[in-house]
Amino acid sequence: MHNADIPVTVIKSQKTLFRFNLKELWAYRDLLLLMVKRDIAVVYKQTVLGPLWFFLQPVLTTLIFTLIFGRIARIDTAGVPAPLFYLSALIGWNYFAACLNETSQIFRSNAHIFGKVYFPRLVAPLSTTLSNLLKFAIQFLLFVVVWLYYYLRGGFEVQWLWLLPGTLFVTLVYGILGLGSGLIISSLTTKYRDLSFLVQFGVQLLMYATPVIYSINNPSFSPEFRTLLWLNPLSPLSEAFRFWFMGAGEFSFFWLGYSFLFATGLLSIGIWVFNYVERDFMDTV
Repeated sequence: MHNADIPVTVIKSQKTLFRFNLKELWAYRDLLLLMVKRDIAVVYKQTVLGPLWFFLQPVLTTLIFTLIFGRIARIDTAGVPAPLFYLSALIGWNYFAACLNETSQIFRSNAHIFGKVYFPRLVAPLSTTLSNLLKFAIQFLLFVVVWLYYYLRGGFEVQWLWLLPGTLFVTLVYGILGLGSGLIISSLTTKYRDLSFLVQFGVQLLMYATPVIYSINNPSFSPEFRTLLWLNPLSPLSEAFRFWFMGAGEFSFFWLGYSFLFATGLLSIGIWVFNYVERDFMDTV
């Protein structure tokens, strides 16, 4: 065989920091599925209840919120039964928070793999987002069961036309927000380790700035405060979800568009920062 006949693979650095090579990601789809299975199995592998924690986490949180914020603090739930009111926002919030928290550790948790073999690094954060999407789907089924129970008893109006497309849209934006913010934080924590200690604390504080335990239409809120709440890109998602399923929130095309644009902008920045740090992160992790 002549030298000219020997196949040669040339590996060179990318010229652009903003790259989201879908063709390359698709070529590694088998690896993506394997990492999704790994992410799901590892978390509950040595637990007694296993996947039941997918249900127990939102159920226990909803019960605590119902007791503290519904019975003791008596925060207005816009005429919706308290367990349904809290659960409707918790499932989306849990999806966003899980994507953010787990993606923010992606460099540190996968350093042993990144340093040994090449594959598109974005496969790792995408696998985290998809594995959490499965958890969200399971928790959404729990919500549907609770929702049907209260719906059959009557008491709220449902926007049937928006249920399926609205749920898909809200889920997509939740995932993009979690992935984008997680990519930014994971890139920064390779050099600034202190940031990792602030992430979970910051996520907990962010929940109270999001309409999870209250509605934006709470009569005790001033118009200025409501505007500040709307500026949180998570707020229009939970409000619209409640409106479609229970007629309790507020549905705004403008604010939903704002959330989508904010999410796509955040993801663009996240990919840019991630690709920049990826080039030499092994020197700092």
